Amino acid sequence: MIFDIPRVPLALTLAGVLPFVWGALTTLNPALSAWGIEHLGSRFVGPYVQLFYGTVILSFMSGVLWGFVARSDYSFGYVLSVIPALWAFFMTGGGPTTASINLIIGFVAVLALDWHFSSLGQTPHWWFKMRAGVTALVVLCLMPGAML
Repeated sequence: MIFDIPRVPLALTLAGVLPFVWGALTTLNPALSAWGIEHLGSRFVGPYVQLFYGTVILSFMSGVLWGFVARSDYSFGYVLSVIPALWAFFMTGGGPTTASINLIIGFVAVLALDWHFSSLGQTPHWWFKMRAGVTALVVLCLMPGAML
């Protein structure tokens, strides 16, 4: 149940979805995109904001996973924890469609790592539930960019 997720991590996680939502809305709505370009700049609309922010978040998730591993010294976990950052670094070029698809793959892969670390007892009990929900939202928001 969502109610057993601590409020602060849940609120910050949901706030972290907002750039993905904004990117999807400005991809799907040309008038909103034009407004965003005029007031925020072209880097902060459509798939471009999603790709930049998504790369940052995949790298951030590597750090989070590293932190879980450091609590238990699960040696192979260190190797697994750097994969999202490396994926983001190497796979988010090649244009917005390819990069969006690769971000989707990256976020689904992070969810698999979240499950793995959770099944080993290295995460808080509520972690995977929160991550599953937010990953679904992020993937849904990245879909318009993946279909350009």
